[in-house]
Amino acid sequence: MPAKRKDGANARTAVRRVSRAEANPERPKLAPVEARPPVPLPSDDPSIFALGLEELADHWEVAMKSAPIGAEAMRGADKRAQAQGVLSTMLMENAGCAVAAAVKALAVKTGRWGKGPILILCGPGNNGGDGFVAARYLSRQGARVAVVLVAGDERPATKDGVRNWDRLESEDHVERIHTAVSRDVIILAQGVEKAAVVVDALLGTGVEGPLRDPIRSAVDLIVKARGAGVPILSVDGPTAVDLTSGDLSDPVVRAHVTVTFHRPKLGLLTRRGALVAGRVLVAPIGIPQEADRG
Repeated sequence: MPAKRKDGANARTAVRRVSRAEANPERPKLAPVEARPPVPLPSDDPSIFALGLEELADHWEVAMKSAPIGAEAMRGADKRAQAQGVLSTMLMENAGCAVAAAVKALAVKTGRWGKGPILILCGPGNNGGDGFVAARYLSRQGARVAVVLVAGDERPATKDGVRNWDRLESEDHVERIHTAVSRDVIILAQGVEKAAVVVDALLGTGVEGPLRDPIRSAVDLIVKARGAGVPILSVDGPTAVDLTSGDLSDPVVRAHVTVTFHRPKLGLLTRRGALVAGRVLVAPIGIPQEADRG
């Protein structure tokens, strides 16, 4: 009797196995999921200058979908990357190149590419340095560029900023302008409606307290340009927005597009930050994962 039970159990098992196989005789085998190939960094990726805004967002999907980060954590990641051997010049090069691609895409989308100069307002720090790099790439795309150092001193305040400001001297189609006081900015604002795009590269993650002139007057110029229908693009974040809390100073830049770097910024995801940031793109700039603990 035990032997019959054993044979009977095996027979029932065999029947069940046959029945499952016969139930789905044409069931296809799942193909292995292929990982998306890594996207080149902006300065190694000339294809980005042929992409529109939505295509850039898709191209930089990994950065776009990464976890958000605050201003202090972002500064830490930047410093750790440099300590691990990533050159600060290359971080700025990638940031400025990404900005230039987005500026071109915005100008093309609004029908203003080639219809007037690109006006880039740059502060004395590394946010301004990103703007200087963007001016170089835009010039090489054939745009006329007016790049403005908005600062009391005649030279940028950082080594990388100085390097990229000086490189513009030999660039075709680039006019360098220095506005040391608010009166200079007010003069510059005359005819700003003729600009194809105005780029806000005044202040990045380092905004603290009320804005002072000539930066404040430059923000007023951007407000005037937007009121005249000129598209506005901000670098890293609109000037006078706290990239951690989303708190706003007055006046504040209201951008149509913001290009931020490495990871989305917490402050731009808040209700107030999102209202002034416009369409946000997140571009990779070469900060390795090992440097990113934020």
